[in-house]
Amino acid sequence: MTEIRRFLFVIFTALFALPAFALDHTHKAWDDLLKKHVTYVENGNASRVSYAGFMKDHAALKQVLDSYSAVTKSEFDGWTKPQQQAFLINAYNAFTVEKILTRYPNIKSIRDFGSVFGNPWKDKFFNLFGQPSFLDFIEHETLRKEGVYDDPRVHVAVVCASIGCPMLRNEAFTPDKVEAQMEDGMRRFLSDRTRNRYNAQSKKLEISRIFDWYGKDFEKGHKGFASVKGTMAKYADLLAEAPADRDAVRSQSADVTFLEYDWALNDAK
Repeated sequence: MTEIRRFLFVIFTALFALPAFALDHTHKAWDDLLKKHVTYVENGNASRVSYAGFMKDHAALKQVLDSYSAVTKSEFDGWTKPQQQAFLINAYNAFTVEKILTRYPNIKSIRDFGSVFGNPWKDKFFNLFGQPSFLDFIEHETLRKEGVYDDPRVHVAVVCASIGCPMLRNEAFTPDKVEAQMEDGMRRFLSDRTRNRYNAQSKKLEISRIFDWYGKDFEKGHKGFASVKGTMAKYADLLAEAPADRDAVRSQSADVTFLEYDWALNDAK
C-alpha cells in the first residue's frame, strides 16, 4: 500500500503542476480566421481584411483573444524565443482586429480613436500576463526590447490595420516558421511599388515612412541590418527593374525619401 500511495502522490503532484491552460502553438484557431477573412492584393504584396467577416465570426475571435489573455508570464517565460515571438505577433494582430471591431463599420482609420485620449496603441483594452495591457507594450516594450529578440523585421509582422502598413498575413505566425515568415514579409512589403520603390527619374529611393520612424532598428546590426540604405541594397532586385537602377540601390548611392503614410483602414469592402 505504501508504494501505491507514493505512486498516486507522484501522479497527483504532476497533474497539479501542469498549467490550467496550455496554448496551442500552432495558433490554428487564429490561422483559420485569417485564412477566411484576409485577402491578398497587389500581386500578393499587400492584403485587405474583411472586418465584416470578423464581426460575423466574433465569437471565434473572442475565443482566440481569451486564449491569449489566459497566458501567464511564468508560462510565457518558459517558452522558446520563436514560440514567444509567434505568440506576441499573433496577439498584437488579433487584438488590433478586435480594436477596429469596437467601432466598425463606423471607422475609416485606426487613428479615428484619437492620439491622446483613446489612443489605440496606448489604451489598455485587453489583458495579458494577468494584467491590463496595450499594443505598445507588445511591440515596443517586448518585441523591440533591446537584447531580447533583436529583429527589425518585426515591423513587417505587427500590423496597424492601415493600407500603408505591411500586410496582415492570411496565416498565423508559428514558432517553426516565424523566421521565414518575417523574411517573406520583408520581401513582400519591399516588392509593393506603391509603398517602396526606386524612382529612375529622380534617382531616389522612395520608401515607407516605417523606415524613418524605426530606422534606428535597422542600424544596429541585428540580423545583418546595419543601415536603412544597406537594408534597401539587400533587396535591390525587389525595388527596381532595370539593372542600372538595381546597381544604384546596391551601391547605396541613391538618396532616400519617405513616402506619405496611408492611414486608411485596410478594409476589404
